[in-house]
Amino acid sequence: QVQLVESGGGLVQPGGSLRLSCAASGRDFSLYAMGWYRQPPGKQREFIASITSASSSHYQESLKARFTISRDNNLNTVYLQMNSLEPEDTAVYYCHVEDLRAGAAVRDYWGQGTQVTVSS
Repeated sequence: QVQLVESGGGLVQPGGSLRLSCAASGRDFSLYAMGWYRQPPGKQREFIASITSASSSHYQESLKARFTISRDNNLNTVYLQMNSLEPEDTAVYYCHVEDLRAGAAVRDYWGQGTQVTVSS
């Protein structure tokens, strides 16, 4: 059973930084991409970034300059470093794990979400 435990959310002032963590358990995640999505208030969930165990990463282009994804394969943990935060970054941030194996019965797993609020 895949479990994803997120941490690191909270309240931060505009211009500040936060680092989110997501620890995964229950599988060998070497063939899984790990990443982050967010859902601002009243809006749809949107992709932020993902990274494979080989450290191949993809970003939403508009966030690439301020957000950095990384991964510790030994700890099965993915991180999201967020810098120069803006009020528009306020959202619930979700950890996402994708099974990349062909024919996987369940492809997507989600964390419970962690709130990030950017406000003075």
